[in-house]
Amino acid sequence: MKAIVFKKEMLLSLEDRPYPDLVNPDDVVVRVHSTGICGTDRNILLGRFPARQGVVLGHESVGYVTAIGSQVPDFKVGDRVVVNPTLYCGHCHFCRRGAFNFCDNKTGAEIGVDRDGTFADYVRMPARFLHHLPPSMALDRAVFIEPLACVMNNANAVDLQPADDVVILGGGPIGMVFALYAQRFARKVIVVENDPFRRSFAAKLDLLTADSGHPDWQQHVVDLNDARRPSVVIETSGVLLDAAVDLVAKGGRIAVMGFNGHITAGFKVLRIVNNGIRVVGAGDYNGPIFPAAIDLAAELPLEKLITHRFTLAEHDQAFNLLTGNHDAAHPDQYGAMKILICSE
Repeated sequence: MKAIVFKKEMLLSLEDRPYPDLVNPDDVVVRVHSTGICGTDRNILLGRFPARQGVVLGHESVGYVTAIGSQVPDFKVGDRVVVNPTLYCGHCHFCRRGAFNFCDNKTGAEIGVDRDGTFADYVRMPARFLHHLPPSMALDRAVFIEPLACVMNNANAVDLQPADDVVILGGGPIGMVFALYAQRFARKVIVVENDPFRRSFAAKLDLLTADSGHPDWQQHVVDLNDARRPSVVIETSGVLLDAAVDLVAKGGRIAVMGFNGHITAGFKVLRIVNNGIRVVGAGDYNGPIFPAAIDLAAELPLEKLITHRFTLAEHDQAFNLLTGNHDAAHPDQYGAMKILICSE
């Protein structure tokens, strides 16, 4: 089969890999239909997030069951499934407490990071990390279930309430999934983004936007929010935590979602202490969130975020749209929102 392999920083390769035969009795082999490019994939390529050299990238995936192990009663060949890529062992200290997202034995078990992922024709998964899709759910919507689970995890971490004003720093795919979620569950949503393509995209979905490249963007956000600071700030860019602490209201909550291993924060601690501000890192979502994300995805128009589809062989074109290499005249601008790598 064909697979997209991470070789080193700024280098991916399309390679032939062995078909993933069944190994364990609870294994399932899935023919991958499509996988969304995640910000984590992009950051691995850019050297901002660690991954094993030689690993097959990709983890936001849907597909069809093609083979099942001898101890898999709940699936049959041809079933449509979505992959839950956050594996856990089930027997360590954290798993026994139900905190599967903090499993002590994740090394070698992070799909698309240090265990082969889904930018491939096929993937082998333990059956308990696959979920049936509702018959009426299109695959284009189902491919967003994993990022939606991430969003729900962070929304829970900041205790998002209907009266909250939510500002999302970063208008990329995960920021936009959060925006669609918050449109349904919060009073007001504002997306802050310096890229003109992404601001325009957000505006087409009836979202208020502010340009973080403007020197007075924080005041603009306050003006858009009825002259009030937001009660919740979601930092998805990985570089704006200091600004989030400056922006949020007294008693406000900040969720740090952005992945960038090169960034450190330098905010004033007294700003947090004196104003009762909570800054939380939610970590990976816990396993029970995933089925809830499937249910909620049925009610959100997530497929509207898809702008491009590429084959495995076209991976360079796909990633170029997300790394600024698609337009020599505007090297720092994006050319896409959500991109799918399609194995079919």
